[in-house]
This record gives sequence, structure tokens and C-alpha cells, in this order.
Amino acid sequence: MAQKLTILGSTGSIGTQALDVVTKRGYEAVALTASTNVAEIEKQIRQYKPKLAAMADERAAAELKIAVADTDTRVLSGMEGVCECAAFSQADTVLNSVVGIAGLRPTLCAIEAGKSIALANKETLVAGGELVMKKAREKGVAILPVDSEHSAVFQCLQGMNKKSELKSIILTASGGPFFGKTREDLKNVTVAQALKHPNWSMGAKITVDSATMMNKGLELIEAVWLFDVAPDKVDIVVHRESIIHSLIEYNDNSVIAQLGEPDMRIPIQYALTYPERFESPVKKLNLWEHPNLTFYKPDYDTFECIKLCREAITRGGLYPCIANGANERANELFREGKIGFLQIADMVSLAMERAEKTAGTSLEDILEADRSARALVSSYV
Repeated sequence: MAQKLTILGSTGSIGTQALDVVTKRGYEAVALTASTNVAEIEKQIRQYKPKLAAMADERAAAELKIAVADTDTRVLSGMEGVCECAAFSQADTVLNSVVGIAGLRPTLCAIEAGKSIALANKETLVAGGELVMKKAREKGVAILPVDSEHSAVFQCLQGMNKKSELKSIILTASGGPFFGKTREDLKNVTVAQALKHPNWSMGAKITVDSATMMNKGLELIEAVWLFDVAPDKVDIVVHRESIIHSLIEYNDNSVIAQLGEPDMRIPIQYALTYPERFESPVKKLNLWEHPNLTFYKPDYDTFECIKLCREAITRGGLYPCIANGANERANELFREGKIGFLQIADMVSLAMERAEKTAGTSLEDILEADRSARALVSSYV
């Protein structure tokens, strides 16, 4: 029987590639959600014929409802509609590729409904890792990583006999468009420059996060929760070519790496087919086409966001949520031309320093910490 999927964020980079996998594997997309891109999700509805669709934006939902009135797809709206899709009884697996903390509530709804989770929304675990992992354990729900780095770690760990064998996790980073630059070089960076990622095609928010290397800091936090390791067991290495997606080090100092072309359809498919592997639509990796693989230590002084994320997860509590909320707002303000590139890290640092409440694990605690961090950043503009 074909697997039935709900794809949250179906019009984004991960969502559209997930639908490529759906087509290739003969799966059924029973529910799709998006934020505002009515034109794209209308095309998807006509091609994949989902039972449900939801738009987080109320106006977009009203527009979509009219656009697909001739189909059998029921259109829902707002966060409640997205959550209803996440918990849809006909789905086996929910792939969450929503951007930002907006993905947290739908993840929790899917877990509550007993769905397997293919997780591409790292903020779910950054902001609410303790709560999410606890709920997943209680419900016996599997959370399988879709991020290329975490999928690589997950694949490398398949050969581990017991947890005591693991010495460290090594996440690779491309270094983004500003590798080798100094703080002085980055003072007047433009949005257009920050959006020119050398290897990956991603949405604007994630691409800017890659430029500041906040993305790698968020992945560090996510790895702590996904693999139940201490923050000091997660290392980062800059690997410009994005051929090695991440590595693990065993206690005998053996290092195992996962390699592949920089194409998200491999980790997406593996999350959906685990523990089995199938032919994928991705190009075969020919190593002779990549004769030089390079590795560098991250520049923590220029790219402070990694340091701040490590500090946040080491402190624990709501600090990761605060760092994430401040970054989401600062990233947005940078893309709007209201703050400079280097101010993104400054805003994250400020929010962590000024946080009034740093403990709590309920959804309400998390959302309030996120709101407060965003408000603080906004108040400085």
C-alpha cells in the first residue's frame, strides 16, 4: 500500500522536492499546506489531488478556496487549519518543512495524532526540543531528520552498537557566501549578497541564516535533541564543497562520513522510506568530479551566531527559544533593509542578555519567550 503523506510547507524548497519524491515513489499526498503562495499550491492540488489543503494566511486561504472550488480538495485556513492537516487521520507520515517557529504547533499536533514525523523544520527542536521529544517518547512516535546534516549523522549512526561508542558528532557547514571574510568586510553586506549561497537553493530566511552561520548554530541545537548528546559532543567543520554532509567520530577515533551530491531529495526520501533504501532521482556521486575536498575551522569571532547558539543550548531552558526568536525577527529586519548584517548576531546576543524568563517547558512558555525576544529586537529598530 502506498504511503500517505501530509506535507507542511509544500510550496517551499523542501516541500517541492518532497513532492518530487512522492511522484517517484508513487506515494499519495493527502494533505498540503502553505503560507501565502496560492498559485503554486493550486498547481499542486490539481496534480496531487489532496483531500485537505490549508493556507496559514487567512486571505490566501480565501483566494485558494475560490481557485480550487472545482476540485474535491477541502481548503482550511490559519494555524488551526495547518494543525488539522498535521493531524489528518488518513496520513501515515507528516513531513514538516514549515519555516521558523510556526512549525512547532503542527509538529506537536502530528505527534499527538500518532503520526511519524519527517522533520525539516529545525526550529521545532530548537525552540521546543524538550517538550517535543518528551511528547514523541510518550506517543511512541518516530522523528526522522530531513536536514541533510542530521540525516547524514542518522545514517552514520546505523552502525553503532551502543551509545557509549559515540565520541562526537561533526556537522559540516558550507561557510555560506562570506567564507573567509572579516567583520570589517561584512559591515556593509547587502541582502542580495547574503542571498547568493554557493551550493544550495533555499528560501530567503534560511539562506540568510546560512550567510550568518546561524543555520549551523540551530543545527547544533537540533542535533543535541535528536541524538541525545551533550552540546560539547557536537563539533562543526567548514566543508566548502557540500559533498560530505556530516560525520561521526567513534570512541576508537574512527570517523564515518556520509557523502552525496548536494541534493535534498536523498535525505527527504530516506526519512520517508527508512529503514529501506530505494533508487532516488538524484545524480550519482562521481568522486573524480570532486578531486579536492577541503576542511576549515569555523571563524567563531566573525560568525558569532554559532557561538551564541552553543551558549544557548549549554545554558538550557528557554535560551535556545530566545536565541531563535531574536534571530527570526532580526533576519526579517535585515531582509527588509532595516538593520545591518552584523546586527543580526548583536540582536540575538542582546535578547539572551535581557531575557526575563529563561525556564519553562510548556508550549505557552515557549511561545511567550519567542514573542518577548521578537518584541525586544523590534524595539531596537
